[in-house]
Amino acid sequence: MTENKEKIVVAMSGGVDSSVAAALMKERGYDVVGISLQLWNYSSETDERFGTCCSLDDMADARRVAEKVGIPFYILNMEKEFQKEVVDYFVSEYLQARTPIPCTLCNQKLKFDELIQKAETFGYRRIATGHYASIVKDDSGRYTVKRGKDRSRDQSYFLFNLSQDQLSRLDFPLGDVEKKDVRRLAHELGLTVAEKPESHEICFIPDNNYSKFIAKRVDSDFFKEGDIVDSSGNVLGKHQGYPSFTVGQRKGLNLGGLKEPLFVTKIDPEKNQITAGPRNELKRPQFHTGKTNWYLPQTEPFQADVQIRYRHNAVPATVTPLADARALIEFDEPEMAIAPGQSAVFYRDDCIIGGGWIE
Repeated sequence: MTENKEKIVVAMSGGVDSSVAAALMKERGYDVVGISLQLWNYSSETDERFGTCCSLDDMADARRVAEKVGIPFYILNMEKEFQKEVVDYFVSEYLQARTPIPCTLCNQKLKFDELIQKAETFGYRRIATGHYASIVKDDSGRYTVKRGKDRSRDQSYFLFNLSQDQLSRLDFPLGDVEKKDVRRLAHELGLTVAEKPESHEICFIPDNNYSKFIAKRVDSDFFKEGDIVDSSGNVLGKHQGYPSFTVGQRKGLNLGGLKEPLFVTKIDPEKNQITAGPRNELKRPQFHTGKTNWYLPQTEPFQADVQIRYRHNAVPATVTPLADARALIEFDEPEMAIAPGQSAVFYRDDCIIGGGWIE
């Protein structure tokens, strides 16, 4: 009699994390199938692929791992979906003087939406990935995301905007594993990706030149010369296109002869103007989020640790839920470089209460 194993799809990027995740799920007795997402045609940009993910070389690595682990493997071409949901969004956000987080949208729209739908065509309802985070269920039956044990790798920040249905179908087997142990397991399993370098930059911009990437896709009017001013409106210099900047940025201002370094404090796309100021002008005591998503719904103000960018250490704040999926965040102490377009994620005891997009 054939054993009826629980079915699960593992999203395999070709890196060591997702490879070990696939091996662990197989070891736990699941009926596993590996799926890689072909998201971007790198030949259209550059041949420099070091530090990327989801390239053709990565697909080959994922296939070799699947063969080693002994699971079926498929590649799904989602280039059109990726262009629409991630790349177009990325460009649009910069044109609106916002700083996008493409990984968050890729997780929500592709890895945990499109992939779940595709997996169901195989008869697989659940998805596992190599994220450093965990799914937990509270006493009321609602799901949330908990920080990964390896805090230096924790990826919960990118996972604040999933639905309860998506969370109920997910498994993150690396949530309680540290990176050094992932590489050790990969060596023990004989996986060829055991020492594969990390992917650091945005996958579709491997040279990290956002400005060049955007300029190739928009009208040249977005990259015309404009003023760099101080907070009083005094002209300090010129820039060659506001989409090349983000709040908190220092490099690229090219303002010489100053007594102290200046940072981008504001971007006005209508005036084609960049405001720059000293570090203290980056501090803000409060801000609002839009499209706020609640894992653990709140109706009254509450205390939380709030993280406003990936490498930011969450700090204490009061979060007040508002109408129309908005929230007011008031820090105990003013914070630096709160950039519109990034996300603010609210934590309590390392679990996500909710999160939204910084306005």
